Amino acid sequence: MPRKVYNALTPLAVRSKGPGRHADGGGLYLLVKASGARSWVYRATVEGKVCDVGLGPAAGAEAVSLAEAREKAQDMAREVRSGVTPMSERRKKALMSKAAEQAQRIATTTFRAAAEQYIALNESGWKNDKHRAQWRSTLETYVYPQFGDLPVCDVDTEHVMAALKPIWSEKPETASRVRGRIETVLDAAKVEGLREGENPARWRGHLDKVLPKVSKAKKRRNARLGVTEHHEAMPYDQVPAFMEDLTKRTGMGVRALEFTILTAARTGETIGATWGEVDIEAAVWTIPAVRMKAEKEHTVPLSPMAVEILKDLRDIGDTGPDAPLFPATKGGHLSNMAMLMQLRRMVDGFTVHGFRSSFRDWAAECTGFPHEVCEMALAHTIRNDSEAAYRRGQMFEKRRKLMDAWATYCATGASRSEEDNVTPLRAQIS
Repeated sequence: MPRKVYNALTPLAVRSKGPGRHADGGGLYLLVKASGARSWVYRATVEGKVCDVGLGPAAGAEAVSLAEAREKAQDMAREVRSGVTPMSERRKKALMSKAAEQAQRIATTTFRAAAEQYIALNESGWKNDKHRAQWRSTLETYVYPQFGDLPVCDVDTEHVMAALKPIWSEKPETASRVRGRIETVLDAAKVEGLREGENPARWRGHLDKVLPKVSKAKKRRNARLGVTEHHEAMPYDQVPAFMEDLTKRTGMGVRALEFTILTAARTGETIGATWGEVDIEAAVWTIPAVRMKAEKEHTVPLSPMAVEILKDLRDIGDTGPDAPLFPATKGGHLSNMAMLMQLRRMVDGFTVHGFRSSFRDWAAECTGFPHEVCEMALAHTIRNDSEAAYRRGQMFEKRRKLMDAWATYCATGASRSEEDNVTPLRAQIS
């Protein structure tokens, strides 16, 4: 075993020792560099790992004397024995300063400030200006008056409930979105080290114990107001007659609605479409991932009827790659309300988005197209992981036959028996 040393150095040795590491005992060393620079180092073994801690210079105006170095080494040894990892004074001061800064940040960061920081960091990834505006407006209207100026670390269930209770029954859908946004801001604040503990805006296992589900709150509100809920999706057997009426009308909103029904697209996908996304000759509409709900590129096979609509539009306007398929009168893309207003002028109680359900019901009840083909036509996300792993293709040609069949149905609506409807279509996709 190596011989243990204790107080091996002297003041003279401290001044005269050559380059190297010289032990004084008790973990204290004099470190002399080739340049002549001298410093004190305490060496300890913590959880099997050797670590060196600087104790200051051993020469110069700010030199730590041998006696002072031994005292510091003894203090370090006591810390190690008590389970504390030793560190230099400089490191301690830096950590204390950082802790003080964080404590100040925690004490002064309000919920409003945390929310604005979250929005600033994330809004570039949100799909549209409406979503950005709603984030800010709902917080300004329902949250900030309650606890916007409260330190985000102090927000608790009582504050969240104060914001939600007044609107949960009257505006259940808005209230649900507000709750989700509060939860998101508080989660982000926790990641930033601005708060600790459970999220008081969490729904499952927390607020769901004291607030009714949004669907129930909505039904209670409608019952109280005497509002009769309409089916948002037009029954598929009414679609052909509606399309016959629609084709007799004029206007960009009319053509956009007709195109949306034929392609089973979402409103935003249609009004945001540009000429650069369509290939009329190949009868294909390719919607980029950035405009899709699932954030995955989606190809839509265009039926002859859909292609005819595009050909008519091509003859009357700008067809540059960035030009909208359905432009507004004053330029730019068509308003997202244009199709809905057109629909309301023709019939009450339905929504544009509901035609996707009309299409899906028709496909399920009147055709033999497989479930996965119908779901891919709607660009639905696959929830089953096993199914998603195997379904890697796009089934494009099968989807083309499906969309052609849908267009034919929309155009004619011919009444057929179940056998007549199913058998030919099964033959088409076999």
